[in-house]
Amino acid sequence: MASRKTKKKEGGAKRAQRASSNVFSNFEQTQIQEFKEAFTLIDQNRDGFIDKEDLKDTYASLGKTNVKDDELESMLKEATGPINFTMFLNLFGEKLSGTDTEETILNAFKMFDPEAKGNINKDYIKRLMMSQGDKFSNEEMDQMFQSSPIDAAGNLDYKALCYTITHGDEKE
Repeated sequence: MASRKTKKKEGGAKRAQRASSNVFSNFEQTQIQEFKEAFTLIDQNRDGFIDKEDLKDTYASLGKTNVKDDELESMLKEATGPINFTMFLNLFGEKLSGTDTEETILNAFKMFDPEAKGNINKDYIKRLMMSQGDKFSNEEMDQMFQSSPIDAAGNLDYKALCYTITHGDEKE
């Protein structure tokens, strides 16, 4: 019976990995290492997957022994398949980032850059962002421009801004 369970998990892990193979590009190497350490702590039986027993054991090691099975199952259902390390990264990436991927944000800016120069006039983007969709305030625009390279001609380097939004400021 153990061999069937293993086969099922292996197949599920492959599907999970294919579905989210670019998740590693969303994190810096140090972040990936920290997530790997956390994954290893939770994967109590060291089989490469986090299951209900692993979660129970992790809670017990933290002193919480009255966790209900339905709570644990609810946690596990947040994943689209067995929770291997790639799936674990994917789950935490979605929870922690709260932002779109760098590619998605870049594509949005590219719509306003038909010549594909990599920059947009600061006044033009400010006017758009303060009058369309979820309107930005003057303060929010000032904050965005503080963390964005603006060249001498008054153009915003939106590629650098997208990097800052998705990876954080270099100074942090």
